[in-house]
Amino acid sequence: MAAAAGAASAELVIGWCIFGLLLLAILAFCWVYVRKYQSQRESEVVSTITAIFSLAIALITSALLPVDIFLVSYMKNQNGTFKDWANANVSRRIEDTVLYGYYTLYSVILFCVFFWIPFVYFYYEEKDDDDTGKCTQIKTAFKYTFGFVVICALLLLVGAFVPLNLPDNKNSTEWEKVKFLFEELGSSHGLAALSFSISSLTLIGMLAAIIYTAYGMSALPLNLIKGTRSAAYERLENTEDIEEVEQHIQTIKSKSKDGRPLPARDKRALKQFEERLRTLRKRERHLEFIENSWWTKFCGALRPLKIIWGIFFILVALLFIISLFLSNLDKALHSAGIDSGFIIFGANLSNPLNMLLPLLQTVFPLDYILITIIIMYFIFTSMAGIRNIGIWFFWIRLYKIRRGRTRPQALLFLCMILLLIVLHTSYMIYSLAPQYVMYGSQNYLIESNITYDAHKGNSTLPVPKRCDADAPEDQCTVTRTYLFLHKFWFFSAAYYFGNWAFLGVFVIGLIVSCCKGKKSVIEGVDEDDSDLSDEEPSVYSV
Repeated sequence: MAAAAGAASAELVIGWCIFGLLLLAILAFCWVYVRKYQSQRESEVVSTITAIFSLAIALITSALLPVDIFLVSYMKNQNGTFKDWANANVSRRIEDTVLYGYYTLYSVILFCVFFWIPFVYFYYEEKDDDDTGKCTQIKTAFKYTFGFVVICALLLLVGAFVPLNLPDNKNSTEWEKVKFLFEELGSSHGLAALSFSISSLTLIGMLAAIIYTAYGMSALPLNLIKGTRSAAYERLENTEDIEEVEQHIQTIKSKSKDGRPLPARDKRALKQFEERLRTLRKRERHLEFIENSWWTKFCGALRPLKIIWGIFFILVALLFIISLFLSNLDKALHSAGIDSGFIIFGANLSNPLNMLLPLLQTVFPLDYILITIIIMYFIFTSMAGIRNIGIWFFWIRLYKIRRGRTRPQALLFLCMILLLIVLHTSYMIYSLAPQYVMYGSQNYLIESNITYDAHKGNSTLPVPKRCDADAPEDQCTVTRTYLFLHKFWFFSAAYYFGNWAFLGVFVIGLIVSCCKGKKSVIEGVDEDDSDLSDEEPSVYSV
């Protein structure tokens, strides 16, 4: 038994080492991603560090879901028995470690969303005013950030004192009711308060996923398949446009050769043509640079690989969308309704992902690889959606995300949106495979009667069965993720309706992406945008 415990401990140490290497890879990716998109003219150390840190927290939090599922599954054998080392104390320690990991990461997310990111954002908004000193910038940033802190405190208080259970005694005094609330808070160790706050942010993340992720799932694969327009062809068109605009300018100026002033209408037209000419010449410089760059030739050589990736991404998107549709339809037909949050513990309608995961569980670690791929795909399509749509406040475009030309404030917005979307990712995965997210690959033993024809006798044998909602609590361990997901039924109901909206936006985005032509090789340069510069473009902007 000691040897088995030692081997298990060694395997866990190896697992945590792999997780540590994954963290280093995440930090490296975040650094490259932020440096790739941030403006070279307006880059700031504090905003860069904040963006890298926030993006890393988002990716690390998403990586905790497969780790959580793996740990609860790893404690049991496939025959339904616990492993020799997985006694009650060890199991509790593992559960507490994962729970504290969620506590830490979710607390950091609350800190980033409600304090650090707003503070850095408002600090740099004040920095745009040259007449403002450092102390004034900090005071103003704190003043606006205080509003976010108040909202966070209110969410924590509401979540802490909304009882999930009612007192048994209907005739309780007011003091007994208050005492009951504090006992509930103490027994949950603040889980309800944190869960309510995180669920509130997840609700916002759901809206962001509906807007950005659903569109990104259709736009990213089709953009990879269609590619971009030829730089040489665009340059030829641009040259023709320059000649046409120059002719218009000469025609208007010829009207004042005899010294007569131009009418107001011609002056306005002349100003518009001159602005248009400046934009076209800027496009000319960008197109010439990109046409002659080695990066364009390298991307051209990778064109078949991009098409393959595009086909792969669209297949993953279809797997995700079909599974989500069948899962939501299952909830609509077989759940207890809106009062229960449309929660179901089994699968009456099988979906492709729900059928695929049990098959992959037989070969370790294919199921965890698939879950990780879906999570990372969810995040990358969210990034693609934000890049394509930009950051809007209702009908007003605030910022655009462009390679090498993104302002610090836009990067902070990008990271905050990704933080919120990642929170919603766990519920999306649960919607696709509820039983798998709750129990992983755990089995438990049930007594089964077996009849022997030869001796006309019966015997009872323990038979392994997949863990589900009917399993005894001491036989199956629920993932810590599930505890955070379903504390409050009304959030689950909102997520259910959000899934239908997600499906609708995906279909609309797919139609729009199919109808749109190829993207310009320098998309965004022809627009009047504060994120753009007249400096020489980066070769990586293709």
